[in-house]
Amino acid sequence: MPARASRLKSHKTWLGAGALLVLATTNAPAVLGFAQEKYHSYEINTDGYKAERGHWDLMAMPARYQLNSIHAVLLRTGKVLLIAGSGNSVKQFEGGTFKSTLWDPAKNTFKKIDTPKDMFCAGHTQLPDGKVLIAGGTARYETLGGDVKRAGGAMLVKNEDPDQDRTFPKGTVFLSASGKTYRSQFPVHVPPAHKIINSTNGEATVTANEARVYVEADQEGPGGITNTTEQYEIQGLHGEDDDNFYGIANKIGLDKKDFQGIRDAYEFDPATEKYTKVASMSEARWYPTLLTLADGKVLATSGLDDVGQVVPGKNEIYDPATHTWSKAPTHYFPTYPSLFLTIGGKVFYSGSNSGYGPADKGRAPGLWDLAANTFRAVPGLKDPDTLETSGSVLLPPAQEQKVMVFGGGGVGESKEVTARTAIADLRAPRPTFDPGPELPHRTRYLNTVLMPDDTVFTTGGSGDYRGRGKSDILAAQFYDPKSNAFSAAADPTVGRNYHTEALLLPDGRVAVFGSDPLFGDENNTKPGTFEQRVEVYSPPYLYRDNRPRLGDTPATVRRGQSITLRTPDAARITTARLIHPGSATHVTDFDQRSVALGLKRAPGGITVTVPADPSLVPAGWHMLFVTDGHGTPSQALWIKVE
Repeated sequence: MPARASRLKSHKTWLGAGALLVLATTNAPAVLGFAQEKYHSYEINTDGYKAERGHWDLMAMPARYQLNSIHAVLLRTGKVLLIAGSGNSVKQFEGGTFKSTLWDPAKNTFKKIDTPKDMFCAGHTQLPDGKVLIAGGTARYETLGGDVKRAGGAMLVKNEDPDQDRTFPKGTVFLSASGKTYRSQFPVHVPPAHKIINSTNGEATVTANEARVYVEADQEGPGGITNTTEQYEIQGLHGEDDDNFYGIANKIGLDKKDFQGIRDAYEFDPATEKYTKVASMSEARWYPTLLTLADGKVLATSGLDDVGQVVPGKNEIYDPATHTWSKAPTHYFPTYPSLFLTIGGKVFYSGSNSGYGPADKGRAPGLWDLAANTFRAVPGLKDPDTLETSGSVLLPPAQEQKVMVFGGGGVGESKEVTARTAIADLRAPRPTFDPGPELPHRTRYLNTVLMPDDTVFTTGGSGDYRGRGKSDILAAQFYDPKSNAFSAAADPTVGRNYHTEALLLPDGRVAVFGSDPLFGDENNTKPGTFEQRVEVYSPPYLYRDNRPRLGDTPATVRRGQSITLRTPDAARITTARLIHPGSATHVTDFDQRSVALGLKRAPGGITVTVPADPSLVPAGWHMLFVTDGHGTPSQALWIKVE
């Protein structure tokens, strides 16, 4: 009986296959496509496939917490702060609706966070105490040339009175001699004039001070255009105030109006889960880069200012101890420049950036010595005109001081895109870029994430500007610095291009957020929809048995100090890494770095030593991972470096 049942089963299977063959002769593409899809769905869920390439899962986020994720920051609590601000939505911006969501990946729980300002396209970085600094954001959305109704431009507000400053509110009216009127779109504070007393004769010299504000014409259309330099009276002033305060503008026109930045800065506290306002920057910034320096202070560079122009090299430094800003050395960068702190304290600019600024200014990679304010170019990069929206990472471990560039596109909406990678060894006496292996696809907007096993996980991107022509790339891969080669990972199911971020989580998974395609169809006729789904990748190492285990450990450690970690797996642990938590936006993340720790076996555990160099190991909270000889990592422990 069992044998007969077996034969019947085989016969039934054979008949099924025969039926499939008959169908295939009549509608081969549909049947084969359906069969291939079914087989692929089966294959990617097998244990063998997961152990070789990993696995992707979509996370269920309730609708009330969903948002257009523009920024993603891993907090020292293990939670992820997702910031949208207005989320690239004019409607949300004009309605004053600014969003942030806190996600706990371990529990898959969510919380809405009150968001006081439009942090859309701000800069952010981790601070030594575990708080997050967010600076800049959006004061005004761009308006294309054909949609500009009123002439607008920059008005310099002058003050010749050395004894008083003055704040003029939004809506202040500036009158020209010809009768044209313009209104300020933001409040503007004008400091007192500069007064210098001649020590010889006692005479005073007064030099006017000034501040800038964006103004628009009261009159719609070309009647509000001014193409000559003129002086403007400020409505409502009388007597000496009328003489001391006035406006000057060079050109007020109907041309395209770019985004404008804000000066506001906030700290987000993972303990209270709230934003707290700190001192504002001197410059308004939209698309700025924030970089933590060796002394724990933060460098802010670039961004679009309060009239929509790239900040002309005016950089500044934030001191977390005093919550104040001061001037930094001057250097011009395009927006969101990719900056890395190097051993010794110099800052390396990889050339990667995210989009605003002239094609021929500030784009060359190089080493910036802030102390001397000198910039030395680092040559050798293939396809140097396709660095916009490229990825850049400080390869693991950070002691190697190698920065790698991945893909990228041409300036603006260019269709140029490259599969180029390149590596600069910053330890060399005169660093240059050397070619790396080609990416599997020509890609811009590629997410790059440092992993506990010293590989770099890369995912997503598109073959054209903002995914035009449905060009999102559903592929992921690992780069191994030791072999200098890529290997395939499981394919994601969600396309990612502009406004996308990826973070390493404490459990070793990678979470990917956002994507803002310009169009929703291959012919580029339908508007795109912002991608609000969160997809999480589990690497192959999570499908192995016996991950190394770590017991409790001291919460803090000093640079140069050794600590002992209790573990039953000491005999097979081969590496220990401090990985700085990421804060990602626009496929850039300058906070992430992986530092190798000295490792010795000790009774009942291992002893690890933190390097002493503050330019190698940032102060603050890190994830400590250990791995075995197969590259299988432990769950991370949170360690504060002081």
